[in-house]
Amino acid sequence: MQHPLSIYNTLSRKKEVFKALNPPYVGMYVCGPTVYSDVHLGNCRTFISFDIVFRYLQYLGYKVRYVRNITDAGHLEGDGDVGEDKISKKAKLAALEPMEIVQKYSTDFHEVMKTFNVLSPSIEPTATGHIIEQIEMVKTILDSGFAYEINGTVYFDVEKYNSTQDYGALSGRKLDDLLNNTRDLGGQDEKRGKLDFALWIKAKPEHLMQWPSPWGMGFPGWHLECSAMSNKYLGAQFDIHGGGMDLAPTHHTNEIAQNMASCGKQPANYWIHTNMLTVNGQKMSKSLGNSFLPHELFSGNHPLLLKGFSPMVVRFFMLQAHYRSTLDFSNEALDASEKGFKRLMSALALLEKLKTSETSEVDVNALEQKFRAAMDDDFNSPILIAELFDAARIINSIYDGKTKINTADLASLKKLIGSFVYDILGLYDDSQAADEIAPVMDFILKIRNEAKQNKDYATSDKIRIGLNEIGYQVKDGKEGSSWSKI
Repeated sequence: MQHPLSIYNTLSRKKEVFKALNPPYVGMYVCGPTVYSDVHLGNCRTFISFDIVFRYLQYLGYKVRYVRNITDAGHLEGDGDVGEDKISKKAKLAALEPMEIVQKYSTDFHEVMKTFNVLSPSIEPTATGHIIEQIEMVKTILDSGFAYEINGTVYFDVEKYNSTQDYGALSGRKLDDLLNNTRDLGGQDEKRGKLDFALWIKAKPEHLMQWPSPWGMGFPGWHLECSAMSNKYLGAQFDIHGGGMDLAPTHHTNEIAQNMASCGKQPANYWIHTNMLTVNGQKMSKSLGNSFLPHELFSGNHPLLLKGFSPMVVRFFMLQAHYRSTLDFSNEALDASEKGFKRLMSALALLEKLKTSETSEVDVNALEQKFRAAMDDDFNSPILIAELFDAARIINSIYDGKTKINTADLASLKKLIGSFVYDILGLYDDSQAADEIAPVMDFILKIRNEAKQNKDYATSDKIRIGLNEIGYQVKDGKEGSSWSKI
């Protein structure tokens, strides 16, 4: 099965015509979250972007095995294999077992993905569930001569690897430049080279997450887990590997090195990376105070937001920028997306109300070609959305009686719109649920306001807390109380 799908390949830095390794099958691996904190919007954008890839490949007829891992061990808080495991640190602070932290944030992550209508992957493996596979891969790399063991820690020898392979191929940087720009980090004197990275790390006695290995008690390096799991479920070489662009210079570069050292093959034929998020032109980060979590975006409970936006509006907003482009959050941009989304949904709602004629002036095949051309061009969702607005204008024109359509073409148009809006872009009108519950919520807030006026603050607080517990946030302002879905 061949389709004229053009993908921008980070490794070759150009668009290439996609050809599945074993058509009609596609193997796709995307680096998933480290489950020690709330999922951030950068993660959401990445997973929404690859959700589109997953959906469109399925639409084309491919059988896709989509693997998205959960990092639940081995991701250290410091640079260069130093510092404490992020999950272990969180567990100590909360006086919990590490797996309790993992369970909590894994559940939260899945809830956020569900809210954004992101499909579940085919397989979602965890690092802790694949310790044996990681140990076996370390053994293979040691046998190949590209790793060495010192005091229970096994390091990958980057300079030796670079003598036969281009270590910086994915980032486009030369080894000498990488070495010159790498600072010396304390506690790493045992490593032979500054760029060498740990495959297996010796655990200190107090380390909460550790496993027996041929080199003593320890835990896997972060980069190793993805290589081991992609290899197990997709083979030594598969079709697509993706993640955020921040993973390319180190994590994905090291994955390539590990795979080449263990089996002599590039792990993926195509490397796809999503771009970063900005807020009002500035990089989104906690240190700048301009980052917000999904539930804050939905509720509007954040100093930078004037109001909340529904999950489908946010998804629509993200899809209006190409996955390789920077996406800038602002109240103005979100407002514009909300208006555009409502305009599109309103037009689609008219499909069931359209009257047919004997003749037809709508070329549904031409519309489909335009839709597919957009998605075939490196999953260009912004162009597809522009084409969908053109289709919306046609729908409005039919509804107004200015354009004719026959019964067969109307059925084809409904199917086409359903495929590209609902099945591929993953959008649906989520305003209906809010409209249905609005009278109930307004009535509850009226009772709460009466309680406040009567100085019955216990009842007022009870209502507010109770609503919060079932997923609704109440905000009190000068103009009265308002509510929003968390």
